[in-house]
Parts: sequence; C-alpha cells; structure tokens
Amino acid sequence: MFLKPSHSPSPTPNHIEQIVQEIQQGDIEQFRTVIQRFQRQMYVYCKLLLNDKDQAEDAVQDIFIKSYQDINSYSPTVSFQAWLYKIAYHHCLNLNKKKANDRKLFHIFKELYRSTLQYHIDSSSELQDILDPLSMEEKHILLLRAVEEYSYDEIAEVMDLKPATIRKKYERLRKKLNNEHQPQEGGYIHESAFHKSRG
Repeated sequence: MFLKPSHSPSPTPNHIEQIVQEIQQGDIEQFRTVIQRFQRQMYVYCKLLLNDKDQAEDAVQDIFIKSYQDINSYSPTVSFQAWLYKIAYHHCLNLNKKKANDRKLFHIFKELYRSTLQYHIDSSSELQDILDPLSMEEKHILLLRAVEEYSYDEIAEVMDLKPATIRKKYERLRKKLNNEHQPQEGGYIHESAFHKSRG
C-alpha cells in the first residue's frame, strides 16, 4: 500500500514547508513527496496505537486523504509533521473509540441473549449476523440507546425527531430482535436487559 521510497535525500523540515506551500498553491503532484516522506512513520505510529496491521494500513491512507483535503488549513505555526501527527492521533482515537464501543456492544448482546433469551453469542461474527438485518437507522438508535446510554430526548435531538417517535422505534426494534432470535420457549427483551439508560 506504500509508495516506493524516493532515492533522493529525505526532505528537510524547511524543504517540507516549501513543498506544502507549493501544494497549497495547486501543485498536487508534490503531495507524493509528502506521502513518501511520512508514510512509514505514520504506519508505525498507527500500528502502535491500533495494534492491528491491516487497520493501521487503512488508517494511514485515511490520514493522508484527510491531510490533503485539509492542507489549506495548515499554517507553519507548528511543523507540518506535528500537524500530521495531530490528524493521525485523532483518527486513531476515533477508531479505538469505535473498537471499544463494538466490544461493549458485543458484551451487552452476549449478556442480553444469555440472560433474557437463553441465546448464546460466542463470537463477534454472530453479533454481526444479528446486526446485519437492521437498517442504518435501527443500528443508530440501538447504539445510542444501549451503548452510549442516551435518553430518548437526546437521541431525538441527534436524529431531529420527536422523543415519542424514538421511543416507538426503539420498542419496535426490541420486539424485532426478540422475534428474530428468541428460543423455542420464547422470551422478551426487557429494557433492563440493556445497560441502564437515562429516561
């Protein structure tokens, strides 16, 4: 996924600043030099933060895309390298937060189906099978309500809907999950099966 390193000497910080100015003025081909200069250290940095080789490779690509898109917002009050690391840090932070939420959601469902429906979830792939049939809106409501523990008022604010509408959608979603994954004896997913949410 990396560009081949240039055979010319590595650009100095002052040279990088000059290259960035040229990019800002429209010489987009110069961005290749930026990638060649920083791609390896960005990869090492992301791999250490994410602890995942494939995810680190994807993150590096996303970081360079974002840095290119935001290049005109850069000013040399800090070094370009420091600015790039800031983008990398926040990107990895968001990815780690998502991973943490995914793990939290997995454990919520694992306990939910074990205690309420006697349905055992043994892997994240099984959890994905449960979530896949849900619409984007249903996943969004479920994540905000069960993982982030948002109130119906808060979810309504995020989604620009009425709290009563969110409550109804959430109730339908719980029943949908119950109907699709209940055991032969049946059961019902109660609100208490999710982490305690605010009103």
